[in-house]
Amino acid sequence: MKVDVTSEILIARPRAEVFAYDCDPDNATPWYANIRSAQWKSSKPLVIGSQLAFTARFLGRSLSYTYEVVDLQPGARFVMRTPEGPFRMQTTYLWEDGPNGTTKMSLPTG
Repeated sequence: MKVDVTSEILIARPRAEVFAYDCDPDNATPWYANIRSAQWKSSKPLVIGSQLAFTARFLGRSLSYTYEVVDLQPGARFVMRTPEGPFRMQTTYLWEDGPNGTTKMSLPTG
């Protein structure tokens, strides 16, 4: 089964700042409500191939999984995927300039 979800938001901060904050796994728990913990499994800084272990709460259950960074375009795109865990997942984040110095952040489907 494949589940596609799309969401987007305008954030009242410059794109470089939003990208840096969102792509730092150490910031995952404050801004991502379902993430309970995030742990580096590889050395900092974040690069393609970095591995990150997450524990999340989803549909009333606790899930643990490891993501691998597969695409990282500073200020524009960040993609992580996992072939392991309870089910295969891929998460893509996109950033672009919004109006009046804001940043449009989106999580596209597919």
